[in-house]
Amino acid sequence: MTINFCSNCGGPMEQRIPEADDHIRSVCKHCGFIHYLNPKTVVGTIPEYKDKILLCRRNIEPQKGKWTLPAGYLENGESVQDGAARETLEETLANVKIIEPYRMFNIVHVNQIYVMFRATLPSPEFGPTKESMDVRLFHEKDIPWENIAFKVIKETLRNYYCDKKKGIYPFKVGDIHRHS
Repeated sequence: MTINFCSNCGGPMEQRIPEADDHIRSVCKHCGFIHYLNPKTVVGTIPEYKDKILLCRRNIEPQKGKWTLPAGYLENGESVQDGAARETLEETLANVKIIEPYRMFNIVHVNQIYVMFRATLPSPEFGPTKESMDVRLFHEKDIPWENIAFKVIKETLRNYYCDKKKGIYPFKVGDIHRHS
């Protein structure tokens, strides 16, 4: 991705390797400001209530109409835990209690890092929002596996139920590949 104008001073940009760097960056010809393009961090939760998981049916693209765990982009100025709780509230109207980090996925082909947290839903208070057309609690056997929006969510849920059967929830890092 090429940046044409500096967000610092509005000056024209050039593509070059800055001193003491090893990557081509967008550098302002006027003020020298270096623009870094880094991966986006997506944060979310696996909200559990009485042996059921809360899923939301997307009301926005991509994957509109498919089911997912509540998750979205981390905002500047918030912790990953706060971002995950905020995204859950925005997509499900549910206030969750974050338990611990559960999975982190590198999704290099779309420049994203997913951080998913185990969370509890203190009460069954939730509902649809502008981002989610439907929000429901599911037992494992009722999860609409064929209608899950993203590979990373399917992988998170599969790992979660496998770990739940063992009674342990180790934090792990994994990779999601475009074709796997």
